[in-house]
Amino acid sequence: MQVIFIHHSCFLVEVDDLVLIFDYFGGDRVNGFHFTGKIPDYAPDTKIYMFASHKHQDHFDMDILRWSEKYTNVHYILSKDIRISPHFLQKHGIDPGVRKKVTFVSANNHYEVDDLKIQTLLSTDAGVAFYVNVRGVSIFHAGDLNNWHWSEESTEAEIRKANGDFLAEVKYLKEKAPEIDLALFPVDRRMGKDYMKGAKQFIEQIKTTIFVPMHFSEDYEGGNALRDFAENAGCRFISITHRGESFEITK
Repeated sequence: MQVIFIHHSCFLVEVDDLVLIFDYFGGDRVNGFHFTGKIPDYAPDTKIYMFASHKHQDHFDMDILRWSEKYTNVHYILSKDIRISPHFLQKHGIDPGVRKKVTFVSANNHYEVDDLKIQTLLSTDAGVAFYVNVRGVSIFHAGDLNNWHWSEESTEAEIRKANGDFLAEVKYLKEKAPEIDLALFPVDRRMGKDYMKGAKQFIEQIKTTIFVPMHFSEDYEGGNALRDFAENAGCRFISITHRGESFEITK
């Protein structure tokens, strides 16, 4: 299995001859992001699965729908909050027929797309998180599922609610997947002093073989700061140092 960090929360995962891409966006058009993701070139008949956890501009880019013009075997797994009506597609010069290649998903449901078994969770921000089983490998991409609170700004009630909502989804995931091979999870220092809390709770509750931080923009130091905690908990932690970095991973 090869894992490539594209940027922010976008990762490409190759499992045998299958390519899974999570939360791709171009980057240049989003305020605060000044980079462009680089996806390797693949043969036109490569089986590619594009996941988008929700409609926020740092997780979804409608230009991915144009990839169907190049890749005959591309399929999209999109959160239902992403609206792509035929009129919308025509307006943006995208073939409305691409909708035939889309599976729209909602939270806390199970889907099967070719060799992929997909369980969704409810995000604590927007859309869904993805738990995917494919070719004997389990992958969790959190999207914007996290214990989102800002200790310096949030009220005690807001912090309690954020904690409760997040732990409810972790409990739900644990019932479905007590062990995960690869977890891609937000570690975002912009949240303030408790920014690693959600990641720590996740690791404490879910037996995770490999943990990879995400959603840290260009703050690699902040994302990698979880390393000691993760390794002490028995995880293999992947430190990321630059966009486009790739990792060969064996179970």
